[in-house]
Order: sequence, then structure tokens, then C-alpha cells
Amino acid sequence: MKAIQFKTFGEPGVLEIVDLPTPQADADSAVVQIKAASVNPSDVKNVSGHFEHTVLPRTPGRDFSGVVVDGPQAWLGAEVWGTGGDIGFTRDGTHAEFIKIPLTALSRKPATLSHAQASAIGVSFVVAWLGTVEYAHLQAGETIAVIGAGGAVGGAVVQIAKARGARVIGVDRHPLSADTPAARLLDDYVPFDENVTARLKALTGGAGADVVYDTVGGVAFQTALSLVKRRGRVLEISATGQRRVEFDLIDFYHNETQLLGVDSAKLGVAESAPLMTALVEGFESGKLQGPAIAQEFPLERTREAYEAVAAGARGRIVITM
Repeated sequence: MKAIQFKTFGEPGVLEIVDLPTPQADADSAVVQIKAASVNPSDVKNVSGHFEHTVLPRTPGRDFSGVVVDGPQAWLGAEVWGTGGDIGFTRDGTHAEFIKIPLTALSRKPATLSHAQASAIGVSFVVAWLGTVEYAHLQAGETIAVIGAGGAVGGAVVQIAKARGARVIGVDRHPLSADTPAARLLDDYVPFDENVTARLKALTGGAGADVVYDTVGGVAFQTALSLVKRRGRVLEISATGQRRVEFDLIDFYHNETQLLGVDSAKLGVAESAPLMTALVEGFESGKLQGPAIAQEFPLERTREAYEAVAAGARGRIVITM
């Protein structure tokens, strides 16, 4: 089979297209013919050497959508989707024509999504679901502020929160693109500037948000803490521009803030499958919408796909087989 591989860390130029043996199913695994696989910022970081646990040589790629072609009879021909923090790092990933995954990692993709759309759900929606539902336990009627609402994860958080009946306030440097599902769902938008805290407090009667989902982190961390109400929950998934942060500890404990870290990379492809399955109903019912696909690249142009993501492309970048 054709696959992308990198033997050293570096820019997208280190990616090569190679011939590898097509994997075979066994008693505990199935083989999926990949139809589409998205490129996430974490994939670009992986190739650049950002993650210490990556084992070389490696085929990168965390997200996928495809068809089971080898495995249990009940799964043959099934359209499946998935993601994982192990594939592409410690085991070969999805930027290839086929992938072997555990049977427990199989999850049927929503019929309402194309393979390209389904392949762009995994990382963004799993970390959004994990933080919003599993950790913060967001309830109907609560208010959530989403810092970085215009990004892939932020947009997923907006959709999931709205589907759960929450009031959603988007916080971003620029208004969200009108053609995105998240933009149509926001109850309010607040620019991320020096007045963001005062504006959000005004929208919430001076209290602040029940939940703040900060997809930026680092340079946005102190702002995130300032937006949450007493005994509210702040979720952090990144450290953009600033790994170490300082904050007023007295203000923090007086406010009784709950600070939660969220890391979907800790979930392997098998551990991520139940979360992917939990998302299916939302997409098939229309409560959740697939992301905008900015560009699709064939496998042999994977370097260009990585370069587009590294350059900050708006919308999702997908490799099609």
C-alpha cells in the first residue's frame, strides 16, 4: 500500500510517500481502507518533533474515515470513522491507504457525513466533547464562553454546547465567518481585546460564565480566569505563545474556580471510539453539522496539505485516497 512516512523530524519536506506492506486483520483487529484523513495542527507538530513519545519511522495522522475490508463478517463493508492519540505517534497512522486498528476502535460513521467531513471530526470534536460533557458537565441553561470560537475545536465546542441547551458566547479576535455552523449558533459574540472581561460580565449580569472553554491558553489564560463566575469551571487545552503562566492565587481561591486540563491525546484509538459513537446521534439528527472543508489533497500531495495547515488555513484540510 501507499503511505506517508517520516524518518526524521522537521518541516513537511521530510514527509515521503512509500510502499509498505498492506496490514492483515487478526483475532483482535480489523483493517480499514481509508477514504479520507484530515490533517490537524497536532499532526504538523508531530512531524516537527513536538511530541517526545513519537517513535520513528512513522506514518502520521490521527483522524480517519473509511470502510472495513478485513475483519469480522459483521463489520465487513461498514463505513467507520475514528481518531486516536496513539495512531500517528506510537503506531502507524491514517495518512495511508489502509490502517489496522483494534476491534474495540470500530465506530460506525454518521450516514449524514461524507468521508471527507467525517475524517475532519475526530480530534476537534473529541476534545470538545471530553471537556464540555465529560469534565465540565455543562447543563442546559448554563452559559459557556468559548475563547477561540472561530477555530476547529472552538467551533465544535459551540455546536456541542448549543445542542445541550446552553447559552453560548463566542470570544475571538475576529467575528466568526458567517458560513460556519458555529457562527449561526452563537447567542453573543465578544471581541478578544482589552474590554473582553467587562463586556462578558455585562452580558451575564455581572456574574461571568458558568464555563469558560479556552482553546487558546497561554496568552489567553489570565483572561479565561477573569471570565468565569464564582465556582465556575475553566477548561484549558493549549498553551499558545506562553507555556508558563502567572495568576493571582488569592482571586483564584476567593472565586472558588475549578481549573481543568483536557488532553485528548491521552485517549488511544480504542479509548476514543465510545466518544465518536456518542457523537453519531448529533450528526444524524442535525443537531451537529460537519465542518467546512477548505481543501482536499490526494495522498501524493500530502506535503502541500501539511504546509497549508502550518500556514494557518481557515477550514479543514483533508487528504483523500
